[in-house]
Amino acid sequence: MNTSVFVSAFVIYIAFLVWLGWFVSRQQRGGEDFLLAGRSLPMMLTLATTLATMVGTGSSIGAVGFAYSNGWAGTLYGIGGALGILLTAWWFAPVRAQRFMTMSEELSWYVGANRYVKNLVGVLILLACIGWLGAHILGGGMYLAWIAGVDPTIAKLLIAAGFSIYIVIGGYRAVVWTDAIQVVVLFFGFILMAAMSVYLAGGWESLMSDQPRENLSFLGIEKIGAIHALSLVAVIMVGVMATPSFRQRIYSASSVKAARNSFALSGSLYLFFSFIPALIGMAAYAMNPDLENRNFSFPFLAMEVLPLTVGVIVLIAGLSATMSSASSDAIAGVAILLRDIYILFTGRVPAEQNMVRYSRIGLVAIIGVSMLLAFISDDIIVYITGMIATIMSGMCACGVLGRFWQRYTWQGAIASLMGGSLISGGVMLSPSLMTYWGNPIIPAMGGAFAAGILISLLTPRNKVSPDEAADILARERDIMEVESR
Repeated sequence: MNTSVFVSAFVIYIAFLVWLGWFVSRQQRGGEDFLLAGRSLPMMLTLATTLATMVGTGSSIGAVGFAYSNGWAGTLYGIGGALGILLTAWWFAPVRAQRFMTMSEELSWYVGANRYVKNLVGVLILLACIGWLGAHILGGGMYLAWIAGVDPTIAKLLIAAGFSIYIVIGGYRAVVWTDAIQVVVLFFGFILMAAMSVYLAGGWESLMSDQPRENLSFLGIEKIGAIHALSLVAVIMVGVMATPSFRQRIYSASSVKAARNSFALSGSLYLFFSFIPALIGMAAYAMNPDLENRNFSFPFLAMEVLPLTVGVIVLIAGLSATMSSASSDAIAGVAILLRDIYILFTGRVPAEQNMVRYSRIGLVAIIGVSMLLAFISDDIIVYITGMIATIMSGMCACGVLGRFWQRYTWQGAIASLMGGSLISGGVMLSPSLMTYWGNPIIPAMGGAFAAGILISLLTPRNKVSPDEAADILARERDIMEVESR
């Protein structure tokens, strides 16, 4: 493919997204509108932005590359994501009624709006947002470096700049509407690419015959092992359930019903989608089993195999997947920064008249730190699974225990948060444990639940009622919401 054709098309596409972000945000009304789109998103927009966020870097580059090496195991990423979003819909959509602004508010609410829990969760969530954003920059940069033949560092900078512009201009409303466009592009592009890849590989029978036997086993379990398969599903499921950008979809939906219905439909569609990256990765292996880096299997097909027009469409679809997820994590991160981290250091939330300006400054800072993380890694799946297990296992346990166990205490929440991270770190430092588990998520989750339950039973019951906790959090939000109410 002539790379100048793709670069020209991509520049035009980015310019359109920037214009769209500006256009839909012209009537922006202050800080809450910038960060949560006025909490008024209808079901279809929530569905579109949730799907666009789910079909991100892991699905477009990580899962395709994983399928290149491991066959049907490439579907595990999608299965884990679908389970995560369906459980989130069923368990956590009702928290929309509490008007939370960030996930740290929600998790602290479960234990009496305890400030220690809120502060610690705020720090962990900010790290999680930065970690996810780094993964998207890493994936998109690798992708663009292959396509355009530029230095990987330059490519990462270009990807970050590409999605930063329309977020800084338009905030969350721009994210949602650009996601609505990008989800159409990426679904069409991925399905078109899968169909043509199977055809160009010689048809279904030829594609299957070119795969190693163990890659064709049920979900690739013979290739990677049952424990590794379970660990991969679990880590992606936990990642969705504890990712702040998905909770932000709940908080910004127009109602509990809109949030739950959009998440349930997203999970169902994503379960179908989980087979698409696997087919693409397996087709890439059939046509070239000697790629030096499996993460380049997606752009290899688009650049070297598919016709020019189709190749340009699927390349833009792949970058759309990266940018839609990145923009969501960036806006979730800045919400945490201004709602939770700012008050941690200053004792108050920013005044309404400063919110938009501070939000834009925060976005630039968060994206900058995320780029530094992207510069030190080159394997997307390894990066994502390690980051989720270390930062998010405790948050997932905290959310589930807080939601369903009234005896949970703030001390137990701290134990869950710290226990998951410590056990994950210990597993990653042990080559033998990593070889056995594949990633640290299962022992980390087990430790987070055990620590939370044990410490809660050893400490006094929480004396702050849910209504009282909600009032404490609402009073902190009042300064931000005064103008938009």
